[in-house]
Amino acid sequence: MKVVFMGTPDFAVPTLKKIYSSAFKIPLVITQPDRKKGRGKKFQEPSVKIAARELGLTVMQPHNISEQSIIELLRNINPDVIVVAAYGQIIPKEILELPKYGCLNVHASLLPKYRGAAPIHWAIINGEEETGVTIMQMDEGLDTGDILARKSIKINVDETLGDIHDKLANQGAELMIRVLDKLPEGINNLPQEKSLAVYAPKIERKIEQINWKKSAFDIHNLIRGLNPWPGAYTKLSNETIKVWMSEIVSLNDGEDKPGTILKIDLVNGIEVQAGQGIVRLLELQLPGKKRLKVSEFLKGKSIQEGSTFTY
Repeated sequence: MKVVFMGTPDFAVPTLKKIYSSAFKIPLVITQPDRKKGRGKKFQEPSVKIAARELGLTVMQPHNISEQSIIELLRNINPDVIVVAAYGQIIPKEILELPKYGCLNVHASLLPKYRGAAPIHWAIINGEEETGVTIMQMDEGLDTGDILARKSIKINVDETLGDIHDKLANQGAELMIRVLDKLPEGINNLPQEKSLAVYAPKIERKIEQINWKKSAFDIHNLIRGLNPWPGAYTKLSNETIKVWMSEIVSLNDGEDKPGTILKIDLVNGIEVQAGQGIVRLLELQLPGKKRLKVSEFLKGKSIQEGSTFTY
């Protein structure tokens, strides 16, 4: 079976590698162009490009997947199926209908919940206890295609975006192979229940700031749901402080103003009053500096009990 692969970030790499190691033919890998990233604004190659090169696969990086030259190339390759994993461009109908088995997408949620760009972020931010991966038959909508397979995993109370991302990337790779193996004999498609759809839009800057009026539960979920990217933040005397790790101390109501620093413990962390409950901050970062455990952070930054994080 000939498989054209489309994907870009780390999440897509396990699926590409699994397809390759399962002896499917991969005549072409399509990924996004190199982008300028980081403080130095240097061009960086997508993770999929690096992985494909290591596997000796042909890679293309079109700025626009809808270019007629790309469509003609795909027609000439005549793939049995196109596998898509976090590619990052809208795939036109002409390409969706080109392969024998269409285009299959690995999506990091239990569709129809969390359609969109940031499904793992929002599952954790919203305090979900379960998420998963879905293999979907792509159509022209935004993550609206029929479901071919799903696999769920538990989200533990202290797991971060990074933890769940890596689990789902690997689960998605395994599930995709199972689906590819079954394609010749046929798979029952399950239409998505539109009434159950929940959207997971791109994370905007305003989402990243901690609102201390919220409960300790919600604040802890925001912090872990944005770790390692883009990071939750708060402000102290107009200085931005990123908060990478936390834990819930209490969910009981308190008498202090939300955002008040109640206790500073060099070993255990900084306890902060939430709208309901208390959050302990464990790992912080100043702009341009490294992420540090609170014990190290406080060696270079003076914070007083009774001062207040603004929001």
